[in-house]
Amino acid sequence: MRCLTGSALALALGMSASWAVAVSSPLQRTREVLEEARRIVDSPKMHNEKLADLSQLLKGFLDTNRMGREALGPSWEKFSPPQRQEFLELFRELFQRTYVQKLLLFERPDFVYVGEEVNGSRARVETKIVTPRDEFAVTYRMELANGQWLATDIQIEDLSLTANFRRQLARLLEKESPAELLARMRRKYGTGGAESEDEL
Repeated sequence: MRCLTGSALALALGMSASWAVAVSSPLQRTREVLEEARRIVDSPKMHNEKLADLSQLLKGFLDTNRMGREALGPSWEKFSPPQRQEFLELFRELFQRTYVQKLLLFERPDFVYVGEEVNGSRARVETKIVTPRDEFAVTYRMELANGQWLATDIQIEDLSLTANFRRQLARLLEKESPAELLARMRRKYGTGGAESEDEL
């Protein structure tokens, strides 16, 4: 087995250190996204432009594919591959819309970054949203994927958004087929869907 020379070892260690520095911590990543979200919300742009900018920002932060699969649970097996793909696309729109409506479109929101707990490739980030009228805790559960921390669930006080959607989907799929559920979601969250809807 060939040994590394001193210069090669230094280079390897340097590259490793550079990679470690390049990856933001879960708390740093969350702060970056929320501060950019605040900048978008405070901008003079029209409402629909703000929503479009927020949606683009959140695509790189929320792992809605993971959330969608978990929200469907065992019912995932009832969906054909094309239906799964459409469901995940529609679920992304639903989840982002819910997150934006519940957490970002407050009057002058302020974000407080309480702390983080990292366990290998998983983490928990504690934050608060403070408005002139209220304050409540928001917890981000995160995982490291391809060198970037992604949110795999969001808990508002004691309510997990993924678990909340799991209950809604299970209730609907007791009465509807996957095709009927997708038609319902398409009407609300597809192109031209009702903008104010943030529940199934």
